[in-house]
Amino acid sequence: MREYTLEDFDYELPEDRIAQSGVEPRDAARMLVVHRDGRPFEHRRVRDLPEYLREGDVLVLNRSRVIPARLLARKPTGARIEVLLVREEAPSVWLALLRPARKAPPGTRLRFLEGEAEVVDVLEEGLRRLRFFADPWTLMERAGRAPLPPYLRAEVPFERYQTIFAKTPGSVAAPTAGLHFTEALLARVRERGVSVHELELHVGPGTFRPVKGRIEEHRMHEEVYFIPEATARAVNDALAEGRRVVAVGTTVVRALESAYGEEGIRPGEGRTRLFIRPPYAFRAVGALLTNFHLPRSTLLMLVAAFAGYERTMAAYREALLRGYRFYSLGDAMFID
Repeated sequence: MREYTLEDFDYELPEDRIAQSGVEPRDAARMLVVHRDGRPFEHRRVRDLPEYLREGDVLVLNRSRVIPARLLARKPTGARIEVLLVREEAPSVWLALLRPARKAPPGTRLRFLEGEAEVVDVLEEGLRRLRFFADPWTLMERAGRAPLPPYLRAEVPFERYQTIFAKTPGSVAAPTAGLHFTEALLARVRERGVSVHELELHVGPGTFRPVKGRIEEHRMHEEVYFIPEATARAVNDALAEGRRVVAVGTTVVRALESAYGEEGIRPGEGRTRLFIRPPYAFRAVGALLTNFHLPRSTLLMLVAAFAGYERTMAAYREALLRGYRFYSLGDAMFID
């Protein structure tokens, strides 16, 4: 069995191929169709997705909503600190990433536009635990900014960085495959005889974190997911009857694969650090719509586990050759 190194998941990407804005309408984005059985690549648009779906398929979306988690604060000395809220642990207690982090040891007071917080302690992976003395949700609503990925040089309207079906707040990065959907596309998917279901996986900042060193030693940030009863039932019925489960995005893949047990998908809330990389035996997902991901990223490794390493890297070479747009606001790839 082949052992993969970090260099196996590297590729050269010209800077001008990183999408800085989304196309309109959303489903006009290009879509590279990758058949795992080795048939030639196809070059389509996301609006053509229904042609690749089958009656009886179950399409699963991530309904997590991006929160305005980026805040500016000042220390009592007047020094500025940027705060990225990552996850709510308890009322008024959040895990956060701070920059510059070295200047915020436990006990540091942070003053925001409205209210204050204190650094309680330092956790693994650079996270800080903050205790707020005002409602952090109100603070985000009034002073927070979109936690856009670092490769976006220009501001993007907040709603353009949300899926049209976003409901439950909690993500600090968009589940980007879902950004391609319009109401018209969803209607055509359902007309195809495909049932559409939702789950939640609140995307953490680890989605942008490149892997360093040995792949086997990489540790994923913990993320919270929730599988509704109806979604678990629909997926389990499809699997039992040999019908296909189509995941919209790597977050849906990780939620479903994390929730899979002896009796199929377990409904309810869970936490996951699942790191999917080659080789991996998928138990729930039969097709995947995804974007083009960063080199050396866990997301690229997940796609390689699903489509096969050689097929995935060939698809990326094809996308580069054909002028596809990469990353969060870029084009899509459908793998069947």
